[in-house]
Amino acid sequence: MQMSSRIEIKFGRQIRDTSCHTLPLRLVCTSALITTHPVFSGTSNYSSSFEFHNSHSKKLDVAETLDLGLEKVPKELPPDTTLLDLQNNKITEIKDGDFKNLKNLHTLILVNNKISKISPGAFTPLLKLERLYLSKNHLKELPEKMPKTLQELRAHENEITKVRKAVFNGLNQMIVVELGTNPLKSSGIENGAFQGMKKLSYIRIADTNITTIPQGLPPSLTELHLEGNKISKVDAASLKGLNNLAKLGLSFNSISAIDNGTLANTPHLRELHLDNNKLIRVPGGLAEHKYIQVVYLHNNNISAVGSNDFCPPGYNTKKASYSGVSLFSNPVQYWEIQPSTFRCVYVRSAIQLGNYK
Repeated sequence: MQMSSRIEIKFGRQIRDTSCHTLPLRLVCTSALITTHPVFSGTSNYSSSFEFHNSHSKKLDVAETLDLGLEKVPKELPPDTTLLDLQNNKITEIKDGDFKNLKNLHTLILVNNKISKISPGAFTPLLKLERLYLSKNHLKELPEKMPKTLQELRAHENEITKVRKAVFNGLNQMIVVELGTNPLKSSGIENGAFQGMKKLSYIRIADTNITTIPQGLPPSLTELHLEGNKISKVDAASLKGLNNLAKLGLSFNSISAIDNGTLANTPHLRELHLDNNKLIRVPGGLAEHKYIQVVYLHNNNISAVGSNDFCPPGYNTKKASYSGVSLFSNPVQYWEIQPSTFRCVYVRSAIQLGNYK
């Protein structure tokens, strides 16, 4: 099948109109150029307001203005559009009907606008939407009635203070949720808010004001990123049931204690990032954990390391070998650590020790 020539409309310049075949369109409307082209073609940027007759028409009308960016979603978008990129504009509101007839849209990018309001039914027509990018806006809550087909939601760098359970209920195809860099507190996350997503694998709630690990996380989770928050303690119950968790990121918090038994609730954990906290000892349970391979503990207040903190007693063990253990920038001196402490480590370069600064 021959690929069609693409149409490019540059702001304030003449229109170059070439032939269009009836292929699904990828539509990009950002801060420099409007481009319509097949989904396997390149990318683009901006114009002002515009209209399309339909996706099969060769004619394309452009209404030129002197605005620096779109202030609302363009009307009469081609129904065959599969990707709509409206980032870097000045859109303030998403209204009911803005995406009518876009039944084939699978990706919607609204990053870096001024959106503070999304009508409850705005995304209802998007029957095939899989990726929704809302980052860098002014949202205080996540939108309601998101499509059941959604697999990826990114809404970092907004003004979100509440995460309600009802928002995610029934989103059984969701895999990735990104909510970092919001003024979110633990009290603003409803208990079990993420439980309704049966396939959820990745959550990132970094650089917020939460003080505890969210409760009721789904057992499907494989990565949990909570870096840069205000968490001071890790309770064993907070990770209960996370049998599939492989990576836990808790760097740059204020954690001084981790309950005994916490790691037993994450039996398949492979990476544990606890650097840049206030720990005074190595977390318990590492020696018994079969699969953990990476443990970052640098920049803490650890003053002593026991000979059984990392490896089980004896040398004949079934524990996976560590590929990375960092203990530098702690009060403990490396010469105070017994050589047998890392007897289950087969590559010495995996151990990073250093003087306390």
